[in-house]
Amino acid sequence: MNLHETNGLVKAWMPRGIKLVLVFLVMFTACYAGNASAAGSASADLIVVNKKSNKLGYFTNGKLEKIFPVATGKTRSLTPEGTFKIVVKIKNRPYYKEKIPGGDPANPLGDRWLGLEVNGTMGTTYAIHGNNNESSIGKYVSAGCIRMHNDDIHWLYPRIAKNTKVVITSSNLDMESIAGKAGYKLGKTMFAGTFIIDGNPVKLKDSLLLENSRVFIPLRESVAVLGGTLKQEPGTGALIITIGNHSVTHKPQTDQAAVNGKSVTIPASRNVDNKLMIPLSSLPGLFGLQFTYDAQTKTVTFL
Repeated sequence: MNLHETNGLVKAWMPRGIKLVLVFLVMFTACYAGNASAAGSASADLIVVNKKSNKLGYFTNGKLEKIFPVATGKTRSLTPEGTFKIVVKIKNRPYYKEKIPGGDPANPLGDRWLGLEVNGTMGTTYAIHGNNNESSIGKYVSAGCIRMHNDDIHWLYPRIAKNTKVVITSSNLDMESIAGKAGYKLGKTMFAGTFIIDGNPVKLKDSLLLENSRVFIPLRESVAVLGGTLKQEPGTGALIITIGNHSVTHKPQTDQAAVNGKSVTIPASRNVDNKLMIPLSSLPGLFGLQFTYDAQTKTVTFL
């Protein structure tokens, strides 16, 4: 039953004062329910645009679903950086400047427009959209908008609700780290990793873990690869890990450790599939190991 039908029934049998109250409540409830649905849909999604790599990441339900190549502004300032919202969704938007109809193959906007609210522009000026020149994707060529391959925007468009948050930045971080810094709650992601020791790459058999923008490495395999030893302390369940001249005692899944007898606090270790994972960031404090981490190649290079 639609709102007009409901109003008809109300008029048929209720006193005028009650009719007005009920009609107001029906209209309010319908509007509120629609807004709640859209907000709920958007809350689990996030779009990240990294101008440094000209890539767009689509997150849903706490997970990075897909990464797409994009084109951004000819100069860094043209594509605005910050956190914005999708406020307009349009199919076949005309290109008013050149009077090119929507859907025309010559239309530089393609046939899908996800308009961003940027500084009061209300989704009419900046957008994620298609293109009429597929070879431009991946380059710095636009007047400020974010261009996608037409097939890619066709995939993305129906999945995006109004009010979906879009983070635009220029960063050396990976997509998950950018999302985490923006407050997006990530689930756990497992991925293959490589250690580079004395210039020699060693692919780990066990996966690395990314959780809320923090990287964890498999303790047992990492210790072995780094030439250390690991044993269990009798009666306590704590582990004794020795690498070089650093002897570390750590009780699994806690944030406490002792380095050569001195207590330190670290991000708590994790147990994943019966494998203990320790935070990569704790290696300097625990073992005096310095490293760089390349989020794009998932490589840890020890210095």
